[in-house]
Amino acid sequence: MSEISQSDGRIRRLRRVRVGVIGAATVVSVLMVLLVLAAWRNDFEIERHRGVTSGEVLSAGRLRSAVMYVTPDSVTHNPKVGILYPTNLTAGQRINVEYSTRDPDLVRVAGRDARVAIIPAASVIVVAWGLALPALWLVRRKQREQ
Repeated sequence: MSEISQSDGRIRRLRRVRVGVIGAATVVSVLMVLLVLAAWRNDFEIERHRGVTSGEVLSAGRLRSAVMYVTPDSVTHNPKVGILYPTNLTAGQRINVEYSTRDPDLVRVAGRDARVAIIPAASVIVVAWGLALPALWLVRRKQREQ
């Protein structure tokens, strides 16, 4: 293989790496923005058709917590996807919840909203680009050596 074709192959590989790194960081960033927008959409739905009641935390985790509550029509709800914004909950705890009267399985901890999702989402974006930028710098450096 000639020296020129080897150089062309390296350049193409480095270009693919660069595109891949930028693509991955961009996808992560877009997903985080969509996550926050989805949280705002859920909050909007709850605000438009808001019901308030108290509930009991059945299980508590960092990312998902299960809650059971009874609506004014005496129907007990235990949403399969859990409760929105579940941080700092403990099993057995009694909490106030806000839910959509149109979709009682759409429920959040009272007083919390999409703003609590902004910092974690922004942190993921910062980490993604914090990893991508040095990688891009290394690729650029390798390309200049060619």
